[in-house]
Amino acid sequence: MSRLLDPKVLLSVKDLRLAAKTMVDGLLAGMHPGKLKGSGMEFSQYRSYQPGDDLRSLDWKMYARSDRYYIRESEMETGITVRFLVDASNSMAHTDDGISKMEYARYLTASLGYLAHLQGDATGLGVLSQGQLFSLAARKESQHMARFYYQLEQMQPGGTFTGPQQYRDLFSGAHTRQLTVFVSDFYQHGEITALLDTLSAMRHELIVFHLTARNELEKNYEGYTAVEDLETGEVVEIDNRNDAGYKERLRQWLAGIQRQMLDKHIYYRQIVINEPLDQALRDFLNQRNKVR
Repeated sequence: MSRLLDPKVLLSVKDLRLAAKTMVDGLLAGMHPGKLKGSGMEFSQYRSYQPGDDLRSLDWKMYARSDRYYIRESEMETGITVRFLVDASNSMAHTDDGISKMEYARYLTASLGYLAHLQGDATGLGVLSQGQLFSLAARKESQHMARFYYQLEQMQPGGTFTGPQQYRDLFSGAHTRQLTVFVSDFYQHGEITALLDTLSAMRHELIVFHLTARNELEKNYEGYTAVEDLETGEVVEIDNRNDAGYKERLRQWLAGIQRQMLDKHIYYRQIVINEPLDQALRDFLNQRNKVR
């Protein structure tokens, strides 16, 4: 079991690479199956020769022993491009019990990025902040991962989340096989949905992590009579007498997002930032492996 069970302990490890390595090593299985029959280095099996097979794959030692033609098959790992998109708008500064959504997103992305790199995938990063996109191209090299962690460390919440027209660079470049992992609090729901619609139209596989906090789920703002909207600056009074109505509206809103993601064939998972990150990742990967 990882020593980074408590999110507060996790956030005390300032070295993102060390935290990600501790989280992943010995804990998580692969994000995606990657075995493919081919001409790789790892032997898989022999099978009988069929007309049309590449003669270079014939195993002549087996022919010498059996007087029959056999093809030697191997397994090779299939690497893909994994691109992480992180919502760094101002609402991601929301904090509960000393943990912000931005900090949680930082460690979540670092852990999944470490896992993708471990599997031989090209790993890239996009940070959506101040209505602009910072983009780090996907690479496989170890030196590239140092830049990946550095950019995550520099990530700070700011501005509002805008529509896909502000992030045109996301849709340029070669249309290679790609897995896109999007981390957000879904505060600007309409703009985020529009962006996901555009990404989904590119036929890349999409995974969405929706970060929530326990105090907003339970309307637990003890000692406060009003809260400030982090993106608009608007001060909203809290009516503590209407908890049931608030929680029901929130439940319906969350269920609506989940239905939208399901309709778009997007893998969606809600994560509460107060919960241990390693358990959230374990549950995610176990569920993902079951549905593949």
